Amino acid sequence: MKIGLAQINTTVGDMRGNLQKVSDAYAQLCSRGAELVIFPELVVCGYPPRDLLLKGRFVEESLGVLEEFARETGDVPALVGFVERNEGGEGKPFFNAVAFCLSGKWEVVTRKCLLPTYDVFDEERYFEPARKPGVVEVGGARVGVTVCEDLWNQPEVVARQRYAEDPVHVLAGAGLGLVVNLSASPWHVGKEQDRLGLLQQTVSTCGCPVAYCNLVGGNDELIFDGHSLVLGVKGDVIHAGKGFQEERVVVDLAEPSGKPSGPQVEDLENVRSALVLGLQDYASKSGFRKAILGLSGGIDSALTAALAAEALGPGNVTGVSLPSSISSQHSRDDAKTLAENLGIHYHSLGIAPVVEGAEEVLAAIFAGREVDVTEENIQARARGLLLMALSNKFGALLLTTGNKSELAVGYCTLYGDMCGGLAVISDLPKCMVFDLARHMNRDSELIPLNTIEKPPSAELRPDQKDEDSLPPYPVLDAILERYVGEGWSAGEIIGDGFDREIVRDIIRKVDRNEYKRKQAAPGLKITPLAFGSGRRMPIVQRFDADRA
Repeated sequence: MKIGLAQINTTVGDMRGNLQKVSDAYAQLCSRGAELVIFPELVVCGYPPRDLLLKGRFVEESLGVLEEFARETGDVPALVGFVERNEGGEGKPFFNAVAFCLSGKWEVVTRKCLLPTYDVFDEERYFEPARKPGVVEVGGARVGVTVCEDLWNQPEVVARQRYAEDPVHVLAGAGLGLVVNLSASPWHVGKEQDRLGLLQQTVSTCGCPVAYCNLVGGNDELIFDGHSLVLGVKGDVIHAGKGFQEERVVVDLAEPSGKPSGPQVEDLENVRSALVLGLQDYASKSGFRKAILGLSGGIDSALTAALAAEALGPGNVTGVSLPSSISSQHSRDDAKTLAENLGIHYHSLGIAPVVEGAEEVLAAIFAGREVDVTEENIQARARGLLLMALSNKFGALLLTTGNKSELAVGYCTLYGDMCGGLAVISDLPKCMVFDLARHMNRDSELIPLNTIEKPPSAELRPDQKDEDSLPPYPVLDAILERYVGEGWSAGEIIGDGFDREIVRDIIRKVDRNEYKRKQAAPGLKITPLAFGSGRRMPIVQRFDADRA
């Protein structure tokens, strides 16, 4: 059988735009000899639709689009993910379903069995689960049809089963010639290997080839990477799809396996590709063509600017240096050199008059009080004020430049450097920021070497260094990975060799700054657990997490 994989980039709620992509991909793949065309999960309405499902016309319009596409189909069947109404009178209002479209008609062939409610997922809020996966006949072969999470509960490969049922094992005795999976699986570092293991186990369990079609593109904080796969009956990779770009490909199951046809890419290059795609789609799908950001001369803003220039084109990016009386000359020089290296627009706006004006207005009320972090934050908020004004005036998306380590411990200023519409690198620990900056420089020096090598500093007071307030970033990142990423207790982290007082101080900072993160711009997710919808901590709480 020749399988057509339509790895396409859809937009949530853009029914007509999605229909055009589905129709074009179907026609193209049929013309190349496909005998079955597979689309991603919920391709008609886009994934994840979230509470748009609760809007009166949303599902009705998506069903109309599915009907329209089905009328276009000929004698090559297509498997299309869509939202089906639950007409049974019990349970949740919808099913996450798959339509079998053939010869101008369509029918429901399966519904998703396993509905994830962890991390960024909340599918049980909307969908009723199916009891078992479906089977359809194509060209004399029995094809088992699964949807995304249905593969992710196999006891042989998952550390902990989240569900009582395992749809893959239900299919094991069905005499199948092929298993397909329609997926919308968001990416994080290392995800490709996890998927490959699941698909190889599916081959072993069901005794037949597997075709996996994954969504590609950015939708809000989620980045879908594609990397669709077709595995042969021995678990060998017949086709490995491209990452972070659309692909329409026909794969012949009869072809001998060999080296995967897709590129094998290192993690840092995948991170770069993911962030570029996430930024590109967030901007374009929100109606922005241009972006603006502050350039401090530091590594975070430099990396963000380099990613923006690649995602949107240098001519659509403006970097603004906002020096204060405290800003060092090397920071000013590094910001300008960066802009020149990237070919982006550049402006320098001194913030001293804004800061002095605010201090003058506040002088009478602040009389008799010591200068402290309040005055430092006026500088950051003056920058936020000016950047937001530029964003408004020129219709450009303001990018915030903070990283995950600093966001975790609150080393950022509300209504200052946190102002913006998208936090591009907010899921990158500081050490990864350095690594990715060096990676971006692999062919030529985009980011000035001095920016990478100098000690990080917020430059809100003379001779300030980040390590005045924080431990060295390798130590900080290691503690944060254990506490935030893995959920370790203070005692467990200390027992792993970290200083007791440093651990307790970091945990206090993380917990104390939940209110800041709740007000932060949405950030692009590239790790298994990002700040945002996947981490739901209360702001007001009294659990003593730093006790050890």
